[in-house]
Amino acid sequence: LARAATVARQPTRLMANRQFWNMAKGFGLGFAVSKPLHNRPPLKPGKVAPRLPVPAHIRKPPYADKGDFPHWADRSQVHGEEGKRRMRASGRLAARVLEFAGSLVRPGVTTDEIDKAVHNMIIENGAYPSPLNYGKFPKSVCTSVNECVCHGIPDDRSLEEGDIVNIDVTVYLDGYHGDTSRMFFVGEVDAAARDLVEVTKQCLDEAIKNCGPGVPYNVIGKTIQNIADKRKYGVIRDYVGHGVGQAFHSHPTIFHYKNSQPGLMQLGETFTIEPMIVQGGTKCDTWRDNWTVVTKDRGLAAQF
Repeated sequence: LARAATVARQPTRLMANRQFWNMAKGFGLGFAVSKPLHNRPPLKPGKVAPRLPVPAHIRKPPYADKGDFPHWADRSQVHGEEGKRRMRASGRLAARVLEFAGSLVRPGVTTDEIDKAVHNMIIENGAYPSPLNYGKFPKSVCTSVNECVCHGIPDDRSLEEGDIVNIDVTVYLDGYHGDTSRMFFVGEVDAAARDLVEVTKQCLDEAIKNCGPGVPYNVIGKTIQNIADKRKYGVIRDYVGHGVGQAFHSHPTIFHYKNSQPGLMQLGETFTIEPMIVQGGTKCDTWRDNWTVVTKDRGLAAQF
């Protein structure tokens, strides 16, 4: 949770973690909005089912039982050969789970149904769903629909024709977190939504191309901001990428906008890049569940 998650993810919404919040909170760039930015019905909280059980034999991260917010590790997570092997394994599983989750996306399916399927697949593969009970997050995956920027909690709302949805999957396998998310279309979506999603994917891809040993972290934000500015989209500042590995979240903090963050990428280091791009203003509201983040002006949001 940045996940997200949101749980970088991240995605990741860590309201209760003041250390993180003071570090990551930014000031959104506003765009004048005089009319609704899309014709989707407003997103509303639905009914959230109880969190699902995890078998006793599954290895759990330290926060899993108490539901606390671990402190962000203040060092980059740099791996030796064994660490790289485990990171690749957790990343591969997360990718497989994400593709499976995406195959379920269609009109009439609830995000809670997706959560149950994701939970079961992760458990069946001997892993723990990292978002579950991270800061008391109640579900095993984040599902962020339409104007939801990140950390959407799966509930009984059915996906509707024309929706866009981000699914943010993180798995804890053999002591390492693998973290990934992407957008999915629900049936046929309009051209504006499709363009937003395509540009957001481009932001991620171009940022990754610029990564390498000795490259400044701030190249990532510059790359993303330049693409978004050219297409007249906003870049969310309040939520960030992060180091990932044995700890769910750690240094470095990856800003997705132009910045002067110090530090250079290291050989063998793992971190997330997870740009959140929006149609209009970048200011956000958080629902009373303390997790779900939506655009204040209800502009559509996309994240990869």
